[in-house]
Amino acid sequence: MLRYPAEDRWVIGRMAQDLLERLDAVRVPFGKALLIGGDLAGLSAALAKRGISCVVVDPGFAIAAASGGVVCDEDRLPFADRSFDLVIAIGTLDTVSDLPGALVLIQRILAEGGLFLGAMMGAGSLPFLRSCLQDQDNDRPIVARFHPQIDVRGAGDLLARAKFALPVAESELISARYRTPDRLIADLRANGLTNCLAQRSPLGKEAFAHFAAQFREPVVEQFAIVTLTGWAQPAR
Repeated sequence: MLRYPAEDRWVIGRMAQDLLERLDAVRVPFGKALLIGGDLAGLSAALAKRGISCVVVDPGFAIAAASGGVVCDEDRLPFADRSFDLVIAIGTLDTVSDLPGALVLIQRILAEGGLFLGAMMGAGSLPFLRSCLQDQDNDRPIVARFHPQIDVRGAGDLLARAKFALPVAESELISARYRTPDRLIADLRANGLTNCLAQRSPLGKEAFAHFAAQFREPVVEQFAIVTLTGWAQPAR
């Protein structure tokens, strides 16, 4: 992801801008934030302008190091309870091994009255690509190429199970037009949307040729962004 220019990370940028607009609509002041998912969209600087100090974490060493952050998995956050009054997770929660556990940890490290904002790719993303690969790999389960993604209803249920107050999950469908398969693949790589499964099956020449053949005319791909909002429960 880091080797691609910032303008290619437009999906992550769209998520970041939306979360900042949501944050600006909140009248509660925040002082210390945890940013989960690296700082690929310049959120640290944007938060600093708002008077909020920021700690960055990411499971990837390169991204964490580039942000001066901490390397850790989203479901193994090494922070004490009530450490932050704002947690922002962008672009990675859909790939975490234990999403319910990650949300519980986030709720636990939020101070009383703290806010959680999250954005990730959700169910319904990349229907064109899925269709192409499913047509070509009709003898192989499609899950071999795509990790499971949660829908907006399931996301809301997980927020409630993690005991967030006022949990809200929303979904936005974004469309993008592509003239070549290389441009689509580059966007997926730049935004960290490629296959993250531990056991991956390489795409053969025949399958890629079938995929590329669909670009005789520009194609439209869709990205379903699920946005999560929740408040920390009062301490008991």
